[in-house]
Amino acid sequence: MHYTYQTKGTCSTQITFDINDDIITNVEFTGGCNGNLKAVPRLVDGMTVEEIESKIKGVQCGMRGTSCADQLATAVRMAYDSLH
Repeated sequence: MHYTYQTKGTCSTQITFDINDDIITNVEFTGGCNGNLKAVPRLVDGMTVEEIESKIKGVQCGMRGTSCADQLATAVRMAYDSLH
């Protein structure tokens, strides 16, 4: 299933990815810091929702209280929960 998530509190505005059972692939960010948003998708490709959450949930960017990585962890959990 292809999933789109509108981010909150980050420079990126949207995250899209594919979820198959609990495996995440094809992560793409719209907007945000170019280098980080190329690296994060490569690092999480093929990971499970739980693996992604354990690695990047709670990562903060400055004083925002969230980050693009944290928003990805939120998005993959929402997508997984919507399927089950």
